[in-house]
Amino acid sequence: MKVFNQINDVRDCTGSVVTIGSFDGLHRGHQDIIKTLTTIAAAKGSRAAVITFEPHPRHILDKKNKLSLLMSLDKKEALLEELGVDVLLVVPFTEEFSRITAEAFMDDVIMKHFHPAEIVIGYDHHFGHKRKGTPEFLQVYAKKRGIKLDTINPVADDKIVLSSTHIRELIANGFVRRASFELGWVYGFRAKVVHGSGRGKGLDFPTANVVPLDDDQLMPKPGVYLTRGRLNGDFIAGMCNFGTRPTFNETELVMEINFFISNMDDIYNREIYIEFLERIRDEKKFDNPDQLVAQLRQDKKYCLELKRKYE
Repeated sequence: MKVFNQINDVRDCTGSVVTIGSFDGLHRGHQDIIKTLTTIAAAKGSRAAVITFEPHPRHILDKKNKLSLLMSLDKKEALLEELGVDVLLVVPFTEEFSRITAEAFMDDVIMKHFHPAEIVIGYDHHFGHKRKGTPEFLQVYAKKRGIKLDTINPVADDKIVLSSTHIRELIANGFVRRASFELGWVYGFRAKVVHGSGRGKGLDFPTANVVPLDDDQLMPKPGVYLTRGRLNGDFIAGMCNFGTRPTFNETELVMEINFFISNMDDIYNREIYIEFLERIRDEKKFDNPDQLVAQLRQDKKYCLELKRKYE
């Protein structure tokens, strides 16, 4: 996949089949759009081109309520490549760019650099200043220029329309297994493994603290989770506690993982990809460390049984 990070860098893309969107999460609804895009492009002998934005437009348009993201740009690029996209244009989204009208964007970016053979969009896609680039606008625009427009219907499961907003709500409420189903990939993120307080080792449950590498990463609801780490292509299952460790009267929100390996020394200060497979329970305050250890033993036994589903 060829990636362009500036509009004026785009080369040799005339006649592409094009789609436009932020595609945060690249969930199953987004994947439906991309699969349609690549199928049409293959049939026409054209390139499948995706135009997306970085940072997410909401980070510029609504700075007071900064949106937590489902995925990093690197993850988005990797999934798009897996889905068979040939060209990706990552448009730098700035306040100045946000004032460009929908028509100007189509004229100066899409037509000038891609002159698309066909355009594929989602049913609810909006772009341009004041979000005036609606599917209805594109229908008129494309018809005037003799370009075919394909509008993809929403993907729903049990009458629930899949959307980035709904998936964020699921994760924020701890429903990570359902969120992964709607995403079409296991929810997780890149993180750095760092040393913690060392208290877990004294409880015979040594843990490593993990810190997300992306500042805007959406975090799950505090609680205990079955997780899986990816390190150098290997999977390492573990039990994660995300919370404030109330048994020890602490207040800082910390994510710590007891990986199911005999020696964790080799993973500290390494980058790891953490996947959240299932939520086990809420974080609890225990009267003493012995009660906590008894609960941790139950949790680990349950996690080891659950992880068989993912092997």
